Amino acid sequence: MSSPSKRREMDLMKLMMSDYKVEMINDGIQEFYVHFQGPNESPYHGGVWRIRVELPDAYPYKSPSIGFVNKIYHPNIDEMSGSVCLDVINQTWSPMFDLVNVFEVFLPQLLLYPNPSDPLNGEAAALLMRDRAAYEQRVKEYREKYAKAEDIEAAPDENSSDEEMSEDEYNSSDDAMAGKADP
Repeated sequence: MSSPSKRREMDLMKLMMSDYKVEMINDGIQEFYVHFQGPNESPYHGGVWRIRVELPDAYPYKSPSIGFVNKIYHPNIDEMSGSVCLDVINQTWSPMFDLVNVFEVFLPQLLLYPNPSDPLNGEAAALLMRDRAAYEQRVKEYREKYAKAEDIEAAPDENSSDEEMSEDEYNSSDDAMAGKADP
């Protein structure tokens, strides 16, 4: 590879030629959205998430920034910001990896094998450790509410924070699922 910019172009082209829908932001190649489907054999299956990807100037020597735009319920994904806690992206990134690895290996593995001992979403981690069936039910509720393919297609940029549940909806769904929270 002659330069990071060439590598960015090649990795992006490889991603676009795969089965992922890619939406460019501001006509550049450093920021874009990828439509990511929940992996088979998981409660995320059937959902589609819009992932914002930002490639730093030093990519592939520096990892891409990855964040879920629409909400997802997972111990290692911050519910409000969508940021992802994943060692291979945050600490152990290598230029050997590319964007296709992120979407075909790293994110599916994260969704299939959550790590509740290193959470960004403490509530999801606690529910997973306490009651896996209730956790999977909550994942499915979020998938139905926030990760429908038709909603992603019609979504404006950065739609997640504008379409959050009202506090009453959120509290009632929490109460129904897990009982009243401690004061």
